[in-house]
Amino acid sequence: MSTDNDSRPRSRPAHPETLMTPLDAEVTVARSAPRDTEVVGVAVATTGTVPRQIGLSRAAMGEHGFTAKPGQTLVVPRSDGPTIVAVGVGDPAEADANRLRDAAAAFVRAAGKRGRLATNLADLDTVDAAAAAQAVVEGGLLASYRYVGLKNDTSGASTLERLTLTASANREKAVARGAERGRATARAAGLARDLANTPPAYLTARRMADLAVGLAGEHGLDVEVFDRDQLEVMGCGGMVGVNKASAEPPRLIKLTYTPRRPKGHLAMVGKGIMYDSGGLSLKPSDAFHQVMKMDMSGAAAVLAAMTALRDLSCPAKVTAFLVCTDNMPSGSAMKLGDVLTMRNGKTVEIHNTDAEGRLVLADGLSLAVEEEPDAIVDIATLTGAALGALGTEIAAVLGTDDGFVEQVRAAAGATDEPVWQLPLEADRYRKLLDSVVADMKNIGGPYAGTITASIFLSEFVGDVPWAHLDIAGPMKVDADDGWKSKGATGVGTRTLIELATGFTPPGA
Repeated sequence: MSTDNDSRPRSRPAHPETLMTPLDAEVTVARSAPRDTEVVGVAVATTGTVPRQIGLSRAAMGEHGFTAKPGQTLVVPRSDGPTIVAVGVGDPAEADANRLRDAAAAFVRAAGKRGRLATNLADLDTVDAAAAAQAVVEGGLLASYRYVGLKNDTSGASTLERLTLTASANREKAVARGAERGRATARAAGLARDLANTPPAYLTARRMADLAVGLAGEHGLDVEVFDRDQLEVMGCGGMVGVNKASAEPPRLIKLTYTPRRPKGHLAMVGKGIMYDSGGLSLKPSDAFHQVMKMDMSGAAAVLAAMTALRDLSCPAKVTAFLVCTDNMPSGSAMKLGDVLTMRNGKTVEIHNTDAEGRLVLADGLSLAVEEEPDAIVDIATLTGAALGALGTEIAAVLGTDDGFVEQVRAAAGATDEPVWQLPLEADRYRKLLDSVVADMKNIGGPYAGTITASIFLSEFVGDVPWAHLDIAGPMKVDADDGWKSKGATGVGTRTLIELATGFTPPGA
């Protein structure tokens, strides 16, 4: 499909599929736990009667430090049946789907290596049945995720075989519907984690394209892949410029999901820097440099989200662009002072080769505009400034259309992938990007880095309503935390799915 004029020999390690750990546990819904269930999770609130099956009074549980606060667990072994895990849900009047997601994650972790689990967490009648079930399945499956990759000892891999949601008769159908949605969204988020966790030698831009082609066939997507020669002809100077120093050629991947009667058209663009050394503006050799294999987390989130759209009967047409290359130093590298011409014709003077993500996104956004969508969202591990401002729990969102940004914020809130809106403020800060020799520079100075990077991107979206997600902070965690498992989080995947399946064209 794609041929490059570069004939230099390259190592070809195993395909990335062999390193993946899909979340393929069975999810079922029943009135009661199956007979072979090994562990049962029982919801316990801070008020009301303690469920009889726990076999302990509230006072007795309190002696073990269990107060039923949200996400707290107490393991109660039994000799004549499955182990019982009391799972705190706090005040039931304050419970919501996000709380149940974390409670389910805590339950699965408390169950340890046991593979057949059941819980009544989705039957909490103060939370909508479908929303509760989706959250419980997401929390349980995502907490079970473990990336074993290249380890010879795979004993740390997930042992979850089946998760059963028990539900009363009046909630059973809605719980089943929500559970199916949760299985699809969790599977997608797990795929995004796998991609971001995979070592860079095993997941190059070419490998990413091969994987996308295979996934497109499985999930009802149209796919096109563009190689370096094609990108040069297309005028994608950002992608070609960033790739100049690399022995691995770039790939631009276009995916399209088209329902029978589309209700709106959403475009997604994902940053796919497969490994970011910083180029000639070389990053220091520290722990953060080591995780730059995750600088393609935006592209991973977009690709993974696209695989869920058919299963969830997404009503909108969605077009996605994954802009994939690594950023390396060599004798042919892009230099400081070079000027690149982007797909939309704008010229950019390079003042820092480590500000490369915005260069490839500029081409992706320009191509997205040409599709004439109703709105565009891009997602990227773009700036350390976002991490500095908002930490590791919250992503930044900026945009040109408040109504569309609000849709993104609502989707993020529903999935417990929190975002905080920063002001675009082009009137105040666009001048920081002024260049003597080109239309703009690729950096705007030491301050307001997330804002100036977003202003840069806004130059490539024309009049199309646009939102930008900077996920540099929450792209990974160093230890298990709620539904997040150690390593890449897959953040943004479920937000994009929620956004696409509920998308309303701005102004409609």
